[in-house]
Amino acid sequence: MKKINTALAALLFSACAYAQNPTAIKYAKLITAQDAKKHLSIIASDAFEGRETGRPGATMAANYIAAEFKKLGLQAPVNGSYFQDVPLIETSYNVKSFSVNGTAYTYKKDFYTGAYTTGTTTDNNFSAKEIVFIGHKIGGDVAAELGATNVTGKAVLLINDGETPQNITRRIALIQSQTPSFIIATATNVAAMLKSPRMAGANVPRMGLKPDKPAAILAPVFYVTPEVANQLLINLGKTVDALKGTADAAQPNQNIKADIAATISTTSTPAKAVDVLGYLPGTDLKNEVLVFSAHYDHIGLTKTGTDKVNNGADDDGSGTTAILEIARAFAKAKKDGHGPRRSILFLGNVGEEKGLLGSEYYTDHPVFPLANTITDLNIDMIGRVGFDYIGKPDSANYVYAIGSGMLSSELHNINEAANKLYTNLVLDYKYDDPNDPNRFYYRSDHYNFAKHGVPIIFYFNGVHADYHQPGDEVSKINFALLAKRAQLVFYTGWELANRDKRPVVDVK
Repeated sequence: MKKINTALAALLFSACAYAQNPTAIKYAKLITAQDAKKHLSIIASDAFEGRETGRPGATMAANYIAAEFKKLGLQAPVNGSYFQDVPLIETSYNVKSFSVNGTAYTYKKDFYTGAYTTGTTTDNNFSAKEIVFIGHKIGGDVAAELGATNVTGKAVLLINDGETPQNITRRIALIQSQTPSFIIATATNVAAMLKSPRMAGANVPRMGLKPDKPAAILAPVFYVTPEVANQLLINLGKTVDALKGTADAAQPNQNIKADIAATISTTSTPAKAVDVLGYLPGTDLKNEVLVFSAHYDHIGLTKTGTDKVNNGADDDGSGTTAILEIARAFAKAKKDGHGPRRSILFLGNVGEEKGLLGSEYYTDHPVFPLANTITDLNIDMIGRVGFDYIGKPDSANYVYAIGSGMLSSELHNINEAANKLYTNLVLDYKYDDPNDPNRFYYRSDHYNFAKHGVPIIFYFNGVHADYHQPGDEVSKINFALLAKRAQLVFYTGWELANRDKRPVVDVK
């Protein structure tokens, strides 16, 4: 990412932000803590059951948002509807049997599996009388180690000890692209993984977008303990440790006699979900569109503890509430004759918690051309104080503005100027660091706009102890802070909707 030109920022501020706009201030004042609490107390109530995508609570939330859009007089832009159907498929799978040389092994005790997709409802049987061992030198060239070895339709054995997760992922993806029958991967840490709490969700149903065409069938990956792998190597007369040593020395690929059999049962069912769209047409620049987005879904119910509902008040009831408040301010401005020059789309996304599914579907099937979409201002968690600010003097006066300069230095400067002029929040850019391990830039709905070249800002308060927990309750929301952060988004949007030119994409 290029460094933001601070001189340009100062010039922009002095040129266009030297005086407050009384009209913008008038309508920003409609964004209040009291009104936000009214909306959020409904959206994050127990009655909505955590708003999990594909479940009744998410449908209730979508209906509530659409009803509010209608009250505000926003247009229904999807052929007269506020709903854009998002076709989803929910796939569950279970390993019914797995054996090596006549010894049966137990799922989630001796091995676990990677994601596996067939797109069918059936039992899928896998068997082999030999397995191809792919020798591997740690840090080596993934494509070179496969070389001319033909693995099509064959079983493959990998040893992953000592390699980075990224290289392991690339290695498996490369081998899967060669259409083997199945892959067995082993590493010392598999035993620890099998004892991890993550195993509880190892075979829960997984949700994804229904593909426009049949999805490619990927070979399943069985991650086995070294003890299971040793059973594979009996006919070779070696152990994993012995073979691992030769692998590190770039041992040539070889075929190993072994009798392997497995059965995976898969079930795929459609799931109902919708994005919620409210549209406010502009005036002289109405063909250009500014998007305010937030995801209204959360993670649903839990089976443990006394509190069964993951209410998602902050994640992302707070963002959804902010969208409703900002929409009310712009709708009132238009009613009073101060409508925006550009059109505005208020977008409630579904399926963010399932992998940014709703925003992916919208950006792949946009109601308004992405070429005409000038910016996405995405709001995901703005009602709380995150770990980094707890106990700090500015704990109730900050927001992370992620990605504001990733594509457009001009957009970054517009947001900075609006903040200096109106809200005076601490704008934190910590998570713009490309080496930050959290990778938040890639983890909310704005990213699906950014990957299409649309400039974005992601407004975020950081994670806290109640993140993805039943404790993310309305009672813990700082509504004054939520409203102030939402006002910053409004002011930035006001400038974007009314300025002569759209922000230039100038960062590569």
